[in-house]
Amino acid sequence: MNPLYKYTLKIADDSLIFGQRLSELCGKGPYLEEDIALTNIALDYLGQATNFYKYAAKLEGENKTEDDLAYLRKEKEYLNAQLAEYPNGDYAQIILKVYFYSVYLKFLYENLMQSSDEQLAALAEKSIKEVRYHYTHSSTWLKVFAQGNEESKNRVAEALENVWEYTGGLFDEVEGEADLEKLDLIPSSKKLHQDWKSQIEKDFATFGIEIPTSDFMQKGSRKGIHTEYFGYILCELQYMQRAYPGCTW
Repeated sequence: MNPLYKYTLKIADDSLIFGQRLSELCGKGPYLEEDIALTNIALDYLGQATNFYKYAAKLEGENKTEDDLAYLRKEKEYLNAQLAEYPNGDYAQIILKVYFYSVYLKFLYENLMQSSDEQLAALAEKSIKEVRYHYTHSSTWLKVFAQGNEESKNRVAEALENVWEYTGGLFDEVEGEADLEKLDLIPSSKKLHQDWKSQIEKDFATFGIEIPTSDFMQKGSRKGIHTEYFGYILCELQYMQRAYPGCTW
């Protein structure tokens, strides 16, 4: 299978599943303005997923649409990082998940803008402004929580304990990435991880948050291995297309 197809697919899958998970908060935000902000971030993710799915479908060359790739694959065919499907939890955990993901996307898209593949570079350039806003929004709130009262500090600490072990999966590779890197099509996942961690360390030092010392990371991201939560997401996500094949609006 075309490695560029799988690489593009993993980017799309991340954004789709993250957007689906975050959209669960629509109407449930802590107050109206933040409810709208998080819903808009979810919509940004879904828009980015659509664009990358369109390109992935073109690369696959089987006359499929972005909807086919989003809705009609089996569980093990999704290549998203497990962090995307992890439950929202409380507000501190939601913000922390968005923060970790936005730092990752920020470095990913900044590097992909230099890709020798013009389509990938264009998609990254189209998405980068949204991601920079997501980073600003989530990092601002994370700093507020970390420098707040004991309740907010404890919630950030608990959220960090819950999700840290899933962050490494963002940098897991699909088969063939080394060849794509040699062709200057994609950035090094190892370099992305280094840049991501450096940014986290810098921000956390400013916020007053301690980075976990454990090196343990969950395995299986990018290989179709999912958490126990993924099946429920897929059931909701695919219901309409499974119940009414080919439906449009």
